[in-house]
Amino acid sequence: MKSRVPIPLKKLIEDKQSVNNKKQHADLNQSGNPNSSKTEKNNQTLQAKNRSQDSNNDHTKLISSDLQFNLDHIKKTLGNSSDIVTRDFQAGKNGEIKLGIVYTDGLTDSASIQDFILDTLMVEIRNSDLDVKVLNPSDCFEMIKSHSLPVGGIVEITEFQKLFHHVLSGDTMLLMDGSPIGIALGSRDWVDRGVQEPSSQTVVRGPKDGFTETLRTNTALIRRRIKDPNLWLETKQIGEKTQTDVAIMYLKGVANDKTVSELQSRLNRINIDAILESGYIEELIQDEVYTPFPTVYNTERPDAVASAILEGRIAILVDGTPFVLVIPALMVHFFQSSEDYYQRADIATLIRILRYLSFFLALLTPSLYVAVSTFHQEMLPTPLLISLASQREGVPFPAFVEAMLMEVVFEILREAGVRMPRAIGSSISIVGALVIGQAAVEAGFVSATMVIIVSLTAICSFVFPSNSMAMAFRMLRFLFMILAATFGLYGIILGLIVMVLHLNSIRSFGLPYLAPNAPFILQDQKDNIIRMPHWSLLKRPRLIGKNDTDRGDVSSPKPPR
Repeated sequence: MKSRVPIPLKKLIEDKQSVNNKKQHADLNQSGNPNSSKTEKNNQTLQAKNRSQDSNNDHTKLISSDLQFNLDHIKKTLGNSSDIVTRDFQAGKNGEIKLGIVYTDGLTDSASIQDFILDTLMVEIRNSDLDVKVLNPSDCFEMIKSHSLPVGGIVEITEFQKLFHHVLSGDTMLLMDGSPIGIALGSRDWVDRGVQEPSSQTVVRGPKDGFTETLRTNTALIRRRIKDPNLWLETKQIGEKTQTDVAIMYLKGVANDKTVSELQSRLNRINIDAILESGYIEELIQDEVYTPFPTVYNTERPDAVASAILEGRIAILVDGTPFVLVIPALMVHFFQSSEDYYQRADIATLIRILRYLSFFLALLTPSLYVAVSTFHQEMLPTPLLISLASQREGVPFPAFVEAMLMEVVFEILREAGVRMPRAIGSSISIVGALVIGQAAVEAGFVSATMVIIVSLTAICSFVFPSNSMAMAFRMLRFLFMILAATFGLYGIILGLIVMVLHLNSIRSFGLPYLAPNAPFILQDQKDNIIRMPHWSLLKRPRLIGKNDTDRGDVSSPKPPR
């Protein structure tokens, strides 16, 4: 069988032989005894000293030059776990090279380990001129790394802490007797969910792919859309126990350098034992803690993240979750959908107006009903007032208790529909709402008008593209109902004033949350409530993409003459 490993080592070995002969001749001139065992004794003493020091250190110590000690220490530290595979073997013509590999079963590609690591080192390297008697261990290990390993990712490791991180991440660790250096070989391969359509942010027109739980797959989905060398990716490990890979992606020269530095500073300050989902990162880096409004945007859609990066924002990807964070996040971003840019401008504008209308209906409809029916009956037309009074004739509860009861019941049904198995969850929530609502009206607990209002409120809350903003409105709805039952319309107006003042005080990485409305930026109104055609959107948002605001120079289309 012809060897796949090109190792033209003859000249290098001759040079090493010459160097060793000169050293031996120098030793002969100094000691007069070429067979002295002084060097061997010194090596044995040094090795024993290293073992003694290694045994007193923890798992953050340096890798020892003793292969057997390294393998035993790895097994002991990992508790002799059954999924940790260790294998020691001999390589070279006469088996003079002692090597060992360590990997995690289930996180590595077993076929690549067999074909490109074990087969190469145990079989094909025997046809080379590699001889450990001529080359010292460090040179021998360097030549194995440079000439004998057909593996893409190779990282030199000197500390056990990094060794454990690579092994538990799916890499294969190669160790050699006599060398205090290990080599992490890229062999990560595990079963993942694959790229599927996002379940939380569906669109009628647009890409159907979504992020997965694998970090490298998610970065590839973004790279596929932005083929620019200025798209930078920085990765670090956060979590003392989990060592979760957290990456940030941004467009160098477009993203604000101060925002990038601030994000890196906040990530570096995180000192926690585990990061299991991007929600951990969101809570630890957000500007405002005590607010119902989200200041960090999250999405499952790669096209939404790519569009945000092109605007100058920064994406935060966390290994193990399909939800990617985007900062800075302003309030207008939560009312915009990726599909707005795939439809015509007039259609997208109409849909956005419907979203803002749904915002007010979902937030204020129950509270307006409570306030008018309790304190301001004179504002209603007489026929409507008589109809409402006749419906509430047999209801034993005040309007506030009636509305609060129906809202709580509907929230329970919605939560039950989410947590139940998917096959029956939606049917249970729909049937439960219909049956309970009809039965409540017939029993006289609530009026038919209240059922209609609660249903309208629930439908409007599903219009928002972002679930985080919808959750904020669901919480504020109960607060406005309490204000309406206490002070009537004056309480609702007071609540709106306090909410607007609170929104004005919120910042997302230093940017005003209500921008471009407060402060008012005329340039950014082209992509706010009204979405202008693409040929007029030639400027990035002024507060976000400060470094490079120009997107191009495109004129409006004209009919042919």
